[in-house]
Amino acid sequence: MSEITHPTIKDGWFSEQSEMWPGQAMNLRVNQILHHEKSKYQDVLVFESSDYGTVLVLDNVIQCTERDEFSYQEMITHLAMNSHPNPKKVLVIGGGDGGVLREVVKHETVEEAILCDIDEAVIRVSKKYLPGMSIGFQHPNVKVHVGDGFEFLKQRQNEFDVIITDSSDPEGPAESLFQKPYFELLRDALRDGGVITTQAENQWLHLPLIADLKKACNEVFPVAEYAYTTIPTYPSGQIGFMVCCKDANRNVKEPVRTWSREEEERLCRYYNQDIHRASFVLPNFARKALGN
Repeated sequence: MSEITHPTIKDGWFSEQSEMWPGQAMNLRVNQILHHEKSKYQDVLVFESSDYGTVLVLDNVIQCTERDEFSYQEMITHLAMNSHPNPKKVLVIGGGDGGVLREVVKHETVEEAILCDIDEAVIRVSKKYLPGMSIGFQHPNVKVHVGDGFEFLKQRQNEFDVIITDSSDPEGPAESLFQKPYFELLRDALRDGGVITTQAENQWLHLPLIADLKKACNEVFPVAEYAYTTIPTYPSGQIGFMVCCKDANRNVKEPVRTWSREEEERLCRYYNQDIHRASFVLPNFARKALGN
């Protein structure tokens, strides 16, 4: 059996390069390539790195590494979940690695969590190579639907308390998830007082995109705020989220439900109620650009 190769890996190093972050690259030392396939939708690569554990790469862009994935999964999930007083039914769009599901079902209020991802390959590969994340699929309250999230939402009205969009960058299959019609579908699929979070790029690299995203969200939701987390293997070490709510009187910057300090330490490695509040505090250049 011939050794697996990939064009992003040369001389034992993976290099992530993209026009979305020009003039910079993220390099990781590779121990071995574990899996590569071209799915119906994207290039799927899994490799074992020397220092970041197993790495999932879609269309040559890092999606998660075992070492730092928790900062993203916890924040995109708990910023929304703890901004809702009683989230019982939750929808995850994307997130085929299972990490967001793992975080959603930490909330004892959840009676049903549905994941909708367009690419079965991501789910299948994550179950095999990322057991610490794909454990989310094993919970009895979880259901999985393989299909287009946009189309899935069109058939849902007033159904969910929280919807989390764990998408890749706005290229290829995820492009429609960054536009106003998508946020209108999200709003309509939420029950009264419902909350969404969605992946919203990086303030060092994508401020005009984030500003457009925030504008679209403000036109659809009475509450729309940008927050961010730190994560070493995402471009510039950061990734942001739009957190939106259908209740005009809800302050998503302040958690409406909290765990005790002991529970926070048991359940989370990154998120806590102080981080929740702090994640909305932006540096001056970003605050000015986003009109905060």
